[in-house]
Amino acid sequence: MKILTCTAPGNFEYSEGEKPSLTSGRAIIKIKRIGICGTDLHAYEGTQPFFSYPRVLGHELSGELVEADGAEGFNPGDLVTIIPYFNCGTCVACKAGKPNCCATISVFGVHEDGGMKEFISVPSSSLVKQDGLSLEQLALAEPLAIGAHGVRRAGVQPGEFVVVMGAGPIGLGVMEFARIAGGKVIAMDINEDRLAFCRETLGIEHTVNATGDYKAAIEKITGGSFAESVIDATGSSIAIHNGFGLMAHGGRYVLVGLQKGPIEFSHPEFHKRESTLMSSRNATREDFDTVLKALKDQKVKAASYITHEVAFDQVKADFASWLDPANKVIKAMVSLP
Repeated sequence: MKILTCTAPGNFEYSEGEKPSLTSGRAIIKIKRIGICGTDLHAYEGTQPFFSYPRVLGHELSGELVEADGAEGFNPGDLVTIIPYFNCGTCVACKAGKPNCCATISVFGVHEDGGMKEFISVPSSSLVKQDGLSLEQLALAEPLAIGAHGVRRAGVQPGEFVVVMGAGPIGLGVMEFARIAGGKVIAMDINEDRLAFCRETLGIEHTVNATGDYKAAIEKITGGSFAESVIDATGSSIAIHNGFGLMAHGGRYVLVGLQKGPIEFSHPEFHKRESTLMSSRNATREDFDTVLKALKDQKVKAASYITHEVAFDQVKADFASWLDPANKVIKAMVSLP
């Protein structure tokens, strides 16, 4: 089978490898679609934490189940995706129902080689399916689940203002599920094309360009109270630090995005608001179930996110271009026959 490996920052190489064989508790999937996410782009740039090279990228996947051991309810030929966060099941987080932040977690395509290949072997317990969904919808379930998990962490309530910083694919998912939860979403980004996408495609009423006086704009939108929830989906140190000033008194700040450095904020300002600061890592099966239902019910039209489509053989040539804002990439989707 053909494999695409990120051998070092800025470089991909195709190679040939052996198709995996079925082993106990595993499933073999013929990959059909691969979504390109921020993690992949940052890995290519060399700015992704928890990362080493060489690495086969890819964890936003869908394909056809070839065979499986210990996968009750699944049959060969099923269209499936996976929960790409492989957990131990025995650590303190797993026992508490938080396998998404397992102490020894291995994320497919990050800590171990991922799905940029024609066939993959994964734990049967990671399989997910939803009859009636397309390969594209299934491949988009994972990034949407990241957004759904962040909103669940924030505890968004109907009528609350929710500032979502970052209008990339993860931020868009956050906006969708904040809206579904009844939040009044304010999208913030430095890219006017992405803000236009929020307005025109997602129907987000309030958009704010962070290159301007964003704090005054949000103060006006919220009637001076600022936002009950602020959710970062940028992974930008500057944006993350600026987000503290956008919280209402009693507000919650959830970091979905990830950057490498420390975070600093004014303790008195944070304290007087009785603020809550949380991280949001990965997603759980509950979040995947939420996403699949929203997709099936047409509450989220994920196919509209796909702005660029390319064949697997073309990824090496095209990948760098997806980092250029001028190309207006929301979601690149890779197809395999």
